[in-house]
Amino acid sequence: MFKHIFFAISLCCCSVSLAQYKFSGQIANPQNEKSIYLSIIEDYRKLDRISLEQVVKKTGTDSLGYFNFYGNNLLEENRIYRIHLDDCSETSSLPDHFFGNCKSSKSILFIAKNTDTINFPRSFSDEMLCEIISTNNTSQIFLEIDVLKEQMAFEFNDFRSDASKKLNLQKWFGTLQDFGEQLNEPLAELYIYNFLSDKRNETYTYYIKDIIANNYYKELGERLSTKYPNTVFTAQYKKEIEIDEQIANNNTGSSPLWKWLLPLLLFISVVFNIYLLAMPKINAKKIRQLAYAKLTEQEQNIVKQILQNKTNKEIASTMFISVSTVKTHINNIYKKLEVTTRTEIKQQYH
Repeated sequence: MFKHIFFAISLCCCSVSLAQYKFSGQIANPQNEKSIYLSIIEDYRKLDRISLEQVVKKTGTDSLGYFNFYGNNLLEENRIYRIHLDDCSETSSLPDHFFGNCKSSKSILFIAKNTDTINFPRSFSDEMLCEIISTNNTSQIFLEIDVLKEQMAFEFNDFRSDASKKLNLQKWFGTLQDFGEQLNEPLAELYIYNFLSDKRNETYTYYIKDIIANNYYKELGERLSTKYPNTVFTAQYKKEIEIDEQIANNNTGSSPLWKWLLPLLLFISVVFNIYLLAMPKINAKKIRQLAYAKLTEQEQNIVKQILQNKTNKEIASTMFISVSTVKTHINNIYKKLEVTTRTEIKQQYH
């Protein structure tokens, strides 16, 4: 007890004097230069997975199993971090480390920021990464939530009937959501939300119903926007909620609007596409009409006779003008109509 109090006081002093983060701890079975990894998790759907893209720093243990992460390169506001280790050797491939292929993989999730001093002590039973002593009072809340999740799992295993499951889901959704909201840390609520809305869990079916009936999800989105605006996880949460609300509405049939709106939108799309295809033809016809209107009466008369397949000589005879005059008129007609042959005139004005 006194050891923890003394350590907590020293943590506060360190955080003030250094103004940087320091994460330290000790592992069981001391081994020199055992690799320990520090990761930041922006995508809350990857909380239970270790991937290379999350790792921000790596360190090693000393001969007594102690490790330290320190510096000032973390974010100034709270984020979710993970420390993990395993029994893979340094010669093992990176995927073995990050996809759980190593034996005795051990990790811990926690909340921290750039100025925090945190210690992960070994327990008396020689367990590691199971306890957190921190200058940040939110660092250990995932451990508290995990205790509630274990209680929930115990109650579910007691009675497996549908009636019991329904009652337990209603109780534990409320318990976990209320607990998360009281912590005044939306990151903790994201941790709970990730668990309750996970498609792999029995909770998912109830979640899809709860998202329509419960205003909690909208309020959590507002809390995230207030405390963590313009972040990946806030945008991710809002998008997921929007999609899941649509799924829930379709499942319950409470949104008949889509039953006729989708066919209507499809019809509008077809009509619009037909209009777009026809529009160039309409425009081209209008342009041809305007060009024809610019011709003189004599030139329009010659065009009519060209459309009747008359030769220059026949046109000259009909109009009582010379063949050379007919040729001059035809040259002017070509320029005004922007054509080069009689064939084009027939194609456009027949």
